[in-house]
Amino acid sequence: MLIERQNQILEIAKHSGRVSVEGLSAQFGVSAQTIRKDLNELCERGLLDRVHGGAIIGSTVENVGYEARRLIARDAKRAIGQAAAKLIPDESSILINIGTTTEEVAKSLREHVGILAITNNINVANILRAHPKHEVIIASGVVRHSDGGIVGDAAVEFIRRFKVDYAVIGVSAIETNGDLMDYDYREVSVARTIMENARKVILVADASKFERTAPVRIAPISAVDVFVTDYLPGPAIRASLAEAGVTLIEARAPVAAISD
Repeated sequence: MLIERQNQILEIAKHSGRVSVEGLSAQFGVSAQTIRKDLNELCERGLLDRVHGGAIIGSTVENVGYEARRLIARDAKRAIGQAAAKLIPDESSILINIGTTTEEVAKSLREHVGILAITNNINVANILRAHPKHEVIIASGVVRHSDGGIVGDAAVEFIRRFKVDYAVIGVSAIETNGDLMDYDYREVSVARTIMENARKVILVADASKFERTAPVRIAPISAVDVFVTDYLPGPAIRASLAEAGVTLIEARAPVAAISD
């Protein structure tokens, strides 16, 4: 059974995405060694993953349910969603995949006019469907119980019918070299097809995705036109983005619509 401090640490991690030994030590008034022991126990239980100087919320699908993932870095995701939506003009067509960050983009698109959204994300469809100024088309296929994502060959074939203005893509992890990663090979097939059938690809992901690992490669960062994040954690990925010619938008900076 977790002690109260460990439960509080877990709640902080759910809200912010990560915790630091130094910050927790100051917050709880205990030694860094005590915090490290707490983090080690939470990691042994699969609730957190250790990173340099602290920990992040557990990265496996089994350990992090979809509702819990909505709480991870939620302020950052909201800022990313708002910034990404500003890139998409009224009367645009979009393909948008499953993910808690892509949901935030959909929420920010509710004030737009004339959006045609094709999605394999039941949650995105529910966010946009109540707005009469938008048209929502949902892919056919197998619905995952964990998150409402629609995956499989039927979803891939359905998406191939379209050619849209923008793809909005979320991922589970990003390697330092820019490779985009996910856990489910079926979702990867859908994500690749979404990217292939859009004129511009917008990647949305918060900084915690650089501290995660996932086993299935979606695409290199060069397949993306614009990357919207809250901030970049280091120079290596910035160099990869520059080399690939990807436009970087950090959500704290002002943004403007992408020119055609």
